[in-house]
Amino acid sequence: MAEEQSELDERIIIKDQHTKEIDLVNRDPKRINEDVVKVDFEDVIAEPVGTYSFDGVWKTSYTTFTVSKYWCYRLLSAILGIPLAVVWGFLFALISFCHIWAVVPCIKSYLIEIQCVSRIYSLCIHTFCDPLFEALSKICSNIRVALRKET
Repeated sequence: MAEEQSELDERIIIKDQHTKEIDLVNRDPKRINEDVVKVDFEDVIAEPVGTYSFDGVWKTSYTTFTVSKYWCYRLLSAILGIPLAVVWGFLFALISFCHIWAVVPCIKSYLIEIQCVSRIYSLCIHTFCDPLFEALSKICSNIRVALRKET
């Protein structure tokens, strides 16, 4: 009984990420489009004091702007949403593929190869530069600096 329960729990934990539930109410949970596309009528059209159109024109303009923006977005997303989702899915799959199969192996290969160069460089520095700087330090060690105030 306990073994069957653990298998059931394991199947629940290993649920396929492609079949997860999506939130139809909050469609931007990470708020990536918070400031970008939040454009209202007041953000685009404004009449300064003393230059007002008729109230009916202002109300009709507001309604026309809001409704046309809403329906144009819905129409464009209905026509182009799925094809663009395929394009973006393909692009990010390609980026992931290149990163996994090309970029990371190249970086790992570079790091392995650079270790050999690093050891040779370190050996050269210790062989040639250490004695030189040690000799210079012994030469300069007897230098004394005295500060005097002249009045």
